[in-house]
Amino acid sequence: MARDLETALLRSFVAAVRAGSISRAATALGQTQPALSQQLRKLESAIGRPLLYRSSSGVTLTRAGEELLPYAERILALSAQALTETGHALTGHCGVGLLEDLAASQLPQALADLARLHPGARLEVLILPKAAMREAYDTGLVQLVLDEVRYLPGSPRWAVRRPLAWAVGQGIDIAADPLPVVAFSGTCTWRTSVLEALERAGRRWRIAFESNSLAGVLAGLRTGLGVAALMPVNLEPAMACHDPDALPALPDVELGLARHPRAEGDPLIDAVETALRRMT
Repeated sequence: MARDLETALLRSFVAAVRAGSISRAATALGQTQPALSQQLRKLESAIGRPLLYRSSSGVTLTRAGEELLPYAERILALSAQALTETGHALTGHCGVGLLEDLAASQLPQALADLARLHPGARLEVLILPKAAMREAYDTGLVQLVLDEVRYLPGSPRWAVRRPLAWAVGQGIDIAADPLPVVAFSGTCTWRTSVLEALERAGRRWRIAFESNSLAGVLAGLRTGLGVAALMPVNLEPAMACHDPDALPALPDVELGLARHPRAEGDPLIDAVETALRRMT
């Protein structure tokens, strides 16, 4: 008999990954924690492999979970789009400015699927430095910007908190003194969060490697240069920290979306904003 993946189970799985914990995901979905845990176990049974590492500090993806996540996000996005947008042809242009860490997730794929449903629409995703993003927003090159709230070029229409997770490079001893850190360059908020968390915990640290891009930070982790803070969707299973007490807790990141006032009432931009909300 052919097996099907229930969208409700996939939604629970994606919510747990985004929230970084089963309890926070249950609250976001309006469910009890035992009910959500049961749904996750049912999905793991259907897949035939564990999808999440569970600890007192939250959940991280296994290799199977990492493989399933992009499919789950795309299935949910396509399901929502099919219900609300099929038969309503959209045209025009929408420019979207994304935080690089979000561009590395399934958001671009969701936008590509939206563009495929509406061949008369032109969607453009831009990843730019903060000053250039503000200029693109002010001049109307981008109509929507999804970034950390503090860096948005306009007032946030909505905001959501997402966790950060420790990523541990290959062969790194997390008890090392000082602890080697792979950091984002400059005044990145996440860099500051990592270092402040270590200092509050009384851990000595040293910057072993830094980069101004997510790709560079991931490369530093893969080659075993240190530890770093990442969004859970960008955390590779081999980088997961399975000892919740070994490193201090990290704060959440507040993400938000700004929409240019001149873009109000545009059906295409409405649809793109809805897609971003669903996938963030």
